[in-house]
Amino acid sequence: MPEIFEILNQYSGDYPDPPEKVRVAARGIVVENNKILLTHELNTGVFMSPGGGLENGETLEECCIRELKEESGIKVKPIRQFLRINEYCPECMYVSNYFICEKSGECKQELTETEVEHGVVPEWVDLNTAIAIFGEYEMYRRDIASLYLREFTMLNKYLAFVKE
Repeated sequence: MPEIFEILNQYSGDYPDPPEKVRVAARGIVVENNKILLTHELNTGVFMSPGGGLENGETLEECCIRELKEESGIKVKPIRQFLRINEYCPECMYVSNYFICEKSGECKQELTETEVEHGVVPEWVDLNTAIAIFGEYEMYRRDIASLYLREFTMLNKYLAFVKE
C-alpha cells in the first residue's frame, strides 16, 4: 500500500507541546451507492466514521479491519490510506489515520461496554447528509465540535480525492 497520503493538523484550544498523551487510531471510509458507513450513537446523537485505537502489535490496516468489524459488523479490505489528521486537544493528541476500504462481508458487532451504553449502531448515510451533519460542528460543545470538524475535513478531502 503506498505510503503517500496527506497529513493535516487541527487544533482545539490550547494544548501542551509536546502533548501529554497521544492516541493513534485507524478509521475506515466505506462508500456504496453514494452513502457512507458511519457509526451513530443513538443515546448521544453523535455520528462518526467507524474506527478506533491501535492495539499492541497491530498495523494500522489490521486496526482498521478489526475496528470496523467490531463497531459496525462490516468486514472490509483497506485499499489505501489517504489521510492522517493530528487533532490537538487539551488532554490528548488524537492521530486519526483514514483508509479507503471496500466492503467484503458482514459479521456480528462486538461493542465495548461504553459503545453499548452510547447505543452504537452502523448507519449508511447519504454523502450530502453526512456533510451537512458534520458541517454544523460550530454548534456543539468543544469535544463534539472538534470531532465533527475532523470528520467534515475528512469527508471533503475524500470527495476531492475520489474526483481526481
